[in-house]
Amino acid sequence: MIGVFDSGLGGLSVLAALVEALPRSDFRYYADTAHVPYGNKSEGEIQRRVLAIGNELAGKGCHLLVVACNTATAAAIEALRAAHPGIPVVGVEPGIKPAAQETRSGRIAVLATESTARSARLHKLIRDHAADVDVHVEPCPGWATHVEMLQLDDPALASDARTRLEPLLERGVDRIVLGCTHYSFLAPVLREAIQGRAELVDVADAVARQARRLAARMPAGHGRIHLHASARPERLRAALPHLHLNHLATRVA
Repeated sequence: MIGVFDSGLGGLSVLAALVEALPRSDFRYYADTAHVPYGNKSEGEIQRRVLAIGNELAGKGCHLLVVACNTATAAAIEALRAAHPGIPVVGVEPGIKPAAQETRSGRIAVLATESTARSARLHKLIRDHAADVDVHVEPCPGWATHVEMLQLDDPALASDARTRLEPLLERGVDRIVLGCTHYSFLAPVLREAIQGRAELVDVADAVARQARRLAARMPAGHGRIHLHASARPERLRAALPHLHLNHLATRVA
């Protein structure tokens, strides 16, 4: 059993990649919807929630944990690993390295929540993997909430995306890193704003490959998905078709 969690719906983008990479595995997905979003919370608050969720998933028999949230990874993955030294933990971090390697202009941008944007872990990633690249970190308050509310076609969101992205494109940014798993569901809106002038960089598939390596010795399951939430769990399954994840609904136990 593999445990996957996020503050809300965003981690479902990672879950979809995990299911594709590990079709016979069983998953428990936990959405901390009573405390969403994480992006405007303190590091201490996020750590407390991550440890509580990690304890719950470990108690339900999960032998691998995937922190499907950039903000939670930045704030709490080391604390989670220390609390569960016998369980492999995979985090989700912005794709700074591939973006820096692939840029032709030498300019990249990272779209992130407010918490991730100010995190020491993000800035260490930039120092380690993009020291020779011009990196602009753009906080995007409210974007994750649009996804949680399934307001993916909101004109106000599209307008905000254009307002934030146009100056980056004018500076010559050619790689735009999605620094929040919620933002994967905004890719159509972002591509419309970009108009082919830059590439989006998502790491869900890379996370799935890492989980597949770590799960290689785990016994196969039945390809089932168990959905849990700290508030309104019924919204999880109901959200799947709105997020174009109907194929996951057939696996929900």
